[in-house]
Amino acid sequence: MVPEQLELPVAPLRHPKALGSASIQDRFESFHQLNPWILDQLEALTSDCIQQGIERVGIGMLFEVLRWQYGRATRGEPWKLNNDYRSRYVRKLIDLHPEWARLFELRGLRTA
Repeated sequence: MVPEQLELPVAPLRHPKALGSASIQDRFESFHQLNPWILDQLEALTSDCIQQGIERVGIGMLFEVLRWQYGRATRGEPWKLNNDYRSRYVRKLIDLHPEWARLFELRGLRTA
């Protein structure tokens, strides 16, 4: 029996206008404001991991699954999800669901 695959609804990815020398946090906030659905999908993926009994989740893995789902849904439309934002998204997930803190390993933030 093949397990059911989680299908994620995706939306067109929007990028903020050039932010020059803005910090990672400022660039992330601009990107997140234009693409709030990404956090929703990371939340759905994390919830699915929990339902499957997974006790440790990597934000890198969640990003790759989201990239793969987006590629399938858009048939190859160029899509960029900046790895610099992973640490910010995982913190947003934990802010929304403090009980998920045990799932993720957090490291220090870079500010460049």
